[in-house]
Amino acid sequence: MSDYSNFMFEITKRDPKSRARLGRLKTPHGTIETPNYIFCGTKATVKNMSPAQLKEARSDIILSNTYHLMVQPGCELVEQMGGLHKFMGWDGPMLTDSGGFQVFSLGEGTMANEIKGRSNKGYDNKSLLSISEEGCSFKSYVDGRKINLTPELSMKYQRQIGADLIMQFDECTPYHVDKDYTARSMEMSIRWGDRCLTEFNAHDDGAQALYGIVQGGVYPDLRRFSSEYTKDRNFFGTAIGGCLGGSDEEMYEVVASCAPYIHLNRPVHFLGIGRIKDVFTFVRLGIDTFDCVIPTRLARHGAAYIKGEPRETINLKNARYRTDESPLDERVDIPASCNFSKAYIHHLLKANELLASQILSQHNIATINMLMREVRQAIANDSLDNLEREWLPKRL
Repeated sequence: MSDYSNFMFEITKRDPKSRARLGRLKTPHGTIETPNYIFCGTKATVKNMSPAQLKEARSDIILSNTYHLMVQPGCELVEQMGGLHKFMGWDGPMLTDSGGFQVFSLGEGTMANEIKGRSNKGYDNKSLLSISEEGCSFKSYVDGRKINLTPELSMKYQRQIGADLIMQFDECTPYHVDKDYTARSMEMSIRWGDRCLTEFNAHDDGAQALYGIVQGGVYPDLRRFSSEYTKDRNFFGTAIGGCLGGSDEEMYEVVASCAPYIHLNRPVHFLGIGRIKDVFTFVRLGIDTFDCVIPTRLARHGAAYIKGEPRETINLKNARYRTDESPLDERVDIPASCNFSKAYIHHLLKANELLASQILSQHNIATINMLMREVRQAIANDSLDNLEREWLPKRL
């Protein structure tokens, strides 16, 4: 059984009014302070950003996606290149997912929203060929070849990629399926989790730590059962995943139904969630790390995070910025935020110049990192409510 001797999670303060806490998460590639935000380097790159630009924006940790890397360039090649840290030039902590979410959600780009509760579409996933107790089979979106993915192969591929923090293989159910299907899926994911632990322990060299994933859809009794499963097994950390409901209120209830039953002293990661309002909501429920593609995705559509903006972002494509000489936000102390006028960025967007999304991506990443630093300070000072009013003045 793995002892995770090269890893540590230390809780340094607990908020007296909520489950919020401060922590230090130690990995072989460095120690990060929590709560923190993990930026998505889906295909071995955070879109539009070099590792040096991520560091300039004060990023501490990134993630990459097993599914995409196994399809292109292949996990074997990543291993031959010395692992993903060396391959992409990132020397800090890194997380990988198991591949399950992408297999079950992205076959035709229709399911990701539904798993997050934002759509009522049913399964229309022609790339997913089969799901069974053994694992799943799907077609590569690159060349159409058949690929199998099992709990054991997910562990192998994540070992080849070489991230510090890795995830068990699980099935992600969408919003429309009933409780019986969700329960059967959760039970299979539990069995897959045990297989992941067995495979992980057989090859553990101290370089990685494994998270268990809480499933159970929108059903509190299933979420409790899954939470207690992860608590009782020798996982290093806990991740909350799967269907999160059809509204912010339902998502809150899903996480709240998990919170009392997960392991009290392990790091808790929230998979795929990370709006500014989500950070304030869910750190209060004990979430230590978030990941989401939204900071760079919004940038590619012309949106910039601004502290104090009730809607979280402004849209630089809007005509009101055509003659605006002010920078994005001088409180964010990087050139992308301070050295370019909104008018210039508006022009770049209208001209379809790639520099616009690069500027906005780094600004958004740096702003989220500023948010997380201020959240940590606010937890330390017992002033989280006041900080939320500064960031989202109309919310409280």
